[in-house]
Amino acid sequence: MATSSVARGVKTVGVPKEIKTMEGRVSLTPDGVREFERLGIDVFVETGAGEAASITDAEFAVAGATIVKTAADAWSQEMVLKVKEPKEEEFGFLRSDLTLFTYLHLSAYPKVAAALIASGTTAIAYETVEVNGTLPLLAPMSEVAGRLSVQVGAYALQKPNGGRGVLLGGVPGVAPGKVVILGGGSVGVSAAAMAIGLRADVTLLDINLKRLGEIDEMFHGQVKTVASSPYAIEEHCMQADLVVGGVLIPGAAAPKLVTDAMVAKMKPGSVLVDVAIDQGGCFEGSHATTHADPTFKVHNSLYYCVANMPGAVPATSTAALSNATLKYSMALANKGWQKAMEDDAGLAAGLNVHEGKIMYAAVAAAHS
Repeated sequence: MATSSVARGVKTVGVPKEIKTMEGRVSLTPDGVREFERLGIDVFVETGAGEAASITDAEFAVAGATIVKTAADAWSQEMVLKVKEPKEEEFGFLRSDLTLFTYLHLSAYPKVAAALIASGTTAIAYETVEVNGTLPLLAPMSEVAGRLSVQVGAYALQKPNGGRGVLLGGVPGVAPGKVVILGGGSVGVSAAAMAIGLRADVTLLDINLKRLGEIDEMFHGQVKTVASSPYAIEEHCMQADLVVGGVLIPGAAAPKLVTDAMVAKMKPGSVLVDVAIDQGGCFEGSHATTHADPTFKVHNSLYYCVANMPGAVPATSTAALSNATLKYSMALANKGWQKAMEDDAGLAAGLNVHEGKIMYAAVAAAHS
C-alpha cells in the first residue's frame, strides 16, 4: 500500500476485470501499479483481471496493488481504469463522483452513452485524446488490429473456414492473393506491413494524396496506392480476396465505404475484415461480432467484425496499451481530471461525458 500523501487528485484507482466476451486485456500492468504507488495512490485490482494477459494476482500484489474479490470493490474507487466500454452489467457501478478512463467509442454504443449521461460519470475516452493531430492512445491498438486483420483474414480465407481457399502469399508458379486496404492510417499501414510480409498482392486506398505518397515511399513501391473514390473502391473490391476496412473519423461513426451492392459483386468466398466496427463499421452489412463467433456471410462473402480484435492477443495488447496510456492515467489521478486537462489540451480532447452532458462534438453529433 502507498504511504505518502497526495496533494491533489485521487487517492485510489480501481482496475476491474474486463467482462466483454473473450476480452483478455487489462488496463494496467504491475509496472504501472508501481508508478501509482510511487505517487502515493493506492491501486485496487480485481482478482483475475490480468490472468488472460499472463499477469497473475501475485505479480500485481508484489508491485503494491491490493487484490479485491469483486468487481464492485474495484469500481468503488475514485478513478477506474478499464480497456473497453462498460457493459450493461456494469452500468450500476457508474456514479457522479467517478472518473472513468477507457475506450468508449460512444458513437457506436448509444446505450453506454445514455448510461454515462444518466449517472453523471466523468468519462474520458482513450480514442479521442489527441497530440498534434494524432491519436496516441488509439494508435497502439490500431497497430495490433491492423496486423491481426491480415492474420485473421488469411485464416478465414481457408476453405474449411468458409473462405475461397486462397493462400495469400501464393507459391512459385501461382499468383498471390489480392489484399485491398481501405484507409492509410495506423490500421492500414500495419495491415499493409503484415500483408507484404506474407507476400500478398497489396493495394491501399485513401483520399489523402500526400499520405499515399508517404506510404509509397515507406514500402518502396511494394504497396500499390490508389486515390479513393466510390468507383475505385468498387473496382478493387471486386478483384480482392481480402478487404480490410481501417478508416477512422475521431469520435464519429465510420463512413460506409463498401455497400451491400458492391459485396454482391465480389468473388465468392472473399473475406472482409471491418476493423472500424468499434465506430459502427465501414461496410454497409457490418454488425459487431465476438471472438467466440467472429464471422457471418453477406451474399457469398465472409465478414469478420469482432469489436475488440486486440483482445485476442492480450499479452501483447496489454503491454502496448499500458505503454501509451500510463502517463495520462497518472496525470489524471495525481492532478485530478480538471487540472490535468488544463495542463494538457490533448488530454482535454478525451473528455466525452461530464455531469450528464456529452462534451465531445463528434459524439454529440452521432446522438443528436
